[in-house]
Amino acid sequence: MKKPFVSSEQLEKIIQKFPTPFHLYDEAGIRKNARRLLKAFSWNTGFCEYFAVKANPNPSLLKILKEEGCGVDCSSLTELMLAQSCGFSGDEIMFSSNATPAQDFIYAHKLNALINLDDITHIDFLEKCIGKLPQKICLRYNPGSDFNIRSQIMDTPKDAKYGFTKPQLLQGIKMLQTKGVTQFGLHAFLSSNSLESAYYPALAEKLFETAVWLKGETGAAIGFINLSGGIGIPYKPEDNPIDIQDVSLGVQEAYNRILTANGLDGVRICTELGRYMTGPYGALIATAIHKKDIYKSYVGLDACAVNLMRPAMYGAYHHITVIGKENAPHDKLYDITGGLCENNDKFALDRALPAIETGNRIFIHDTGAHGYAMGYNYNGKLRSAEVLLQEDGSAKLIRRAETPEDYFATLKF
Repeated sequence: MKKPFVSSEQLEKIIQKFPTPFHLYDEAGIRKNARRLLKAFSWNTGFCEYFAVKANPNPSLLKILKEEGCGVDCSSLTELMLAQSCGFSGDEIMFSSNATPAQDFIYAHKLNALINLDDITHIDFLEKCIGKLPQKICLRYNPGSDFNIRSQIMDTPKDAKYGFTKPQLLQGIKMLQTKGVTQFGLHAFLSSNSLESAYYPALAEKLFETAVWLKGETGAAIGFINLSGGIGIPYKPEDNPIDIQDVSLGVQEAYNRILTANGLDGVRICTELGRYMTGPYGALIATAIHKKDIYKSYVGLDACAVNLMRPAMYGAYHHITVIGKENAPHDKLYDITGGLCENNDKFALDRALPAIETGNRIFIHDTGAHGYAMGYNYNGKLRSAEVLLQEDGSAKLIRRAETPEDYFATLKF
């Protein structure tokens, strides 16, 4: 059974200070999880987690992760600026983008970030942007075809817009060597939200074998391999969480069998996790403000898809707890909706829940990644506040709610 990380009494005190809707984050949970990951991969000297800023770009959370020894992975100019404002610099920043504007590359270079190229044409484009290339560059690999684990198709890289083909990797490294680049990294992202513990070891094996091949063909020093993200979280109560220690042991076995055996023992392992790092440690807190019974029973919240897009966009499941009724029978069937003028603005369809009355507090689980970050202003809706539940139990506002003045600020009329 999924349980809220805050008590009913705690939550009500927070709501008296910060009206719903808002996203609430669990500092203690985030710190504990970061330490768990770094401990699991401590066998690899120089291991680094580059938190995917796109998952949750709140500076308070980025600073927490920095304190725990993480770097950041940025995908845009503003994410780079955010990372800089939080004190990240140099090798603490990985810049992974696609269809990249010149100004983004220029700013990444200014910060001495590790640039992760998505396309072979970006080699010449980057050189035009910044002049002399940095000595260290990462290349994103797309192996094409299907990506299989235990005869199960995990994803179809051939349909993805990202990365170099294998022949382009070889050509790209040779081009970069002629331009003075001496150190290389390798990166691939081949699955999303996987709860399959074999995913990372299988991805690692593919990247390790590619690194050995590239070294043999070009003599290139592959200094680090970025396993990217893709490790999932248990959104549903029946889902089993990933054992990160078990995953790490699988990666270590492949490392010893492939890299160490071929004289590449000094390669650093990196990860680029977002959802895994913060997802379970966030919740959208809302209040039931309407009930409607027509052909179905509906509960309308003061939150909508503006606050959490995943259910509307992907049909994604987010578990829901009715605060104060955790032990009540789930004997009512509801669609839980927001107020957008779109019929897909629903947090849950035909969900069995306790009887809900207007005024009940609703805890929507696992919004700590790709929750607030995907917000927008359709229908003139305003994005909510973000609140940090600190380790001492106190609550701190880390982003205020938008106001109508914010909505109109960029308009000229």
